[in-house]
Amino acid sequence: MAGAMRGLLVVFEGLDQSGKQTQAERLRDRLAGAGRAVRLLSFPSYETALGAEIGRALKEERHYPADTMQLLYVANRFEWRPEIERELARGTIILCDRYLASSIAYGEAQGLDPVWLTEMQKYLPQPDLTVLLDIEPQVSATRKTADRDKYERDLSLLAGVRQSYLRQAAGPGWLRVDAGRDRDLVAADVSAAVAQLLR
Repeated sequence: MAGAMRGLLVVFEGLDQSGKQTQAERLRDRLAGAGRAVRLLSFPSYETALGAEIGRALKEERHYPADTMQLLYVANRFEWRPEIERELARGTIILCDRYLASSIAYGEAQGLDPVWLTEMQKYLPQPDLTVLLDIEPQVSATRKTADRDKYERDLSLLAGVRQSYLRQAAGPGWLRVDAGRDRDLVAADVSAAVAQLLR
């Protein structure tokens, strides 16, 4: 019954090209078809001033150290906190393409303290479920061969990112899915996990 009274925050995490947007859209369509209010967000949110600055940094038009980049990512999420809280209070299911765990994974892979990265985000709305769409870094690289940003080109970094994700996904509130499988099978696993939360 709690799911009917309050919304849910479901997050999709993983390396680029792991299918986060595809699976988030499929889940959105399925939930909307069942009559639920659903909203899909993607982080970073490039339409804000902070998001635009992140976009410039990813294109290497700006150069920030790793800690500053993660502070920008986290601040970008805080820009959305009031809206997310309002939507959850209305009973909306919020789906996020990347959220808290991305800063922990990418920051930790760059040598930042994962405890610091976690603590600075504790006042953001916390996910009810985080789905890790797990693929190997080499798969990520082969799925996108053009217009890769500075993170997407760094396979050693991506290996560290994946290890952080796997470490995080061993904790409660996570679903790890082999994203190398057929999209329909992945979508079925995700839908089943969300259905459990809505009971």
